[in-house]
Amino acid sequence: MRYYLIRGLIWVSSRLPLRVNQALGGAVGGLLYWIPNPLRRVARGNIARCLPELAPARRGWILRRSLIETGKTALEAGYIWSLTPARARALLMELEGRAAVDAAVAAGRGVIIAAPHLGSWEMAGQIGGLEWGIWNLYRPLRIPQLEPLLQAGRTRLGGRLVRADVGGVKQLLTVLRHGGVVGILPDQDPGPGHGVMAPFFGIPANTMRLLPRLARKTGAAVFVAWCERLPGGRGYHLRIRPVPPAVADPDPVVAATALNRAVEDCVRALPEQYQWSYRRFKGDRTQG
Repeated sequence: MRYYLIRGLIWVSSRLPLRVNQALGGAVGGLLYWIPNPLRRVARGNIARCLPELAPARRGWILRRSLIETGKTALEAGYIWSLTPARARALLMELEGRAAVDAAVAAGRGVIIAAPHLGSWEMAGQIGGLEWGIWNLYRPLRIPQLEPLLQAGRTRLGGRLVRADVGGVKQLLTVLRHGGVVGILPDQDPGPGHGVMAPFFGIPANTMRLLPRLARKTGAAVFVAWCERLPGGRGYHLRIRPVPPAVADPDPVVAATALNRAVEDCVRALPEQYQWSYRRFKGDRTQG
C-alpha cells in the first residue's frame, strides 16, 4: 500500500508546474510545523543546539521555514526526476563556482562534490549529471520496489549511482583515479564503526571517514555544493565552494573536522533550507 501511495505521489508531482508543486509541498511542510511530530521535535532540538547565539524568534522562524522546505523536498523529487536537459538548464538561474570544478576536470584530476542536505540536493545531483556525468554514492531505499524509479530518475540527465558498500567504494576510487566526478552526502551519520567523532556546530557528531579517505588516496579536489531553492518556483541557484586541503589530512579527526566546518559554513549561509529534522546527533534525547 505504501509503495503505491508513494509511486502515485511521484507521478502526480512530476506533472505539476514547479510553482504549484512547491506550493503544495510547502503547505504540507507548514502542517509539520503546527502539528506535534518527530520531525518538528528533532529539528527544534538541532536548531537550539547548533544555533544558540540566535534569538528565540529567529530560531523559530528557521524551524518553520526548514519544515516548509522539507515538504517541498519531498514533493518535488518526482518533478526533478522527470526533467529534460533543456528544462533543467532553464531552471538553473546560476551556477556559482563552476570554473574551479571545470579546471580540475580539465587537468585530469578527480573531483569530489560534497552536497549536504541543504536546499534541493536532488536538483544538485541532476545538474552534476548534466554537467560532469557525476557518480553519486547512495543508500538503497527501504522500499525495494521503488528502486527502479529512483534509479531511472536520478540517472535521467547523465548521473550514475553507486551503492554505499565495499564494491561501490572501489568503483569510486576507480572513477576518481581516472579524473571523474563523484558526489557524496557528507552530513549523514555513517553508523557505528564507520565514522569518527568530530565537531559539527561545536557538537561531537559521528562523521564519515570515507570522503577524506577518498581525497587522500586519489588527490582529488574537494568541493561543497548546495542548490538553493528560489521562491515562487523560479528555479535554483547552485553554489560550489572549495574545501580546505585539511580534508585530506592523514589524521581522521582533523580531516573530519575540516569537512564538517565546510558543511557548517554552507548551512550558515542558508539555514532555513537545511534539513534540521535529520537525526545528526544520535546521543541527544531530542533525536528520538
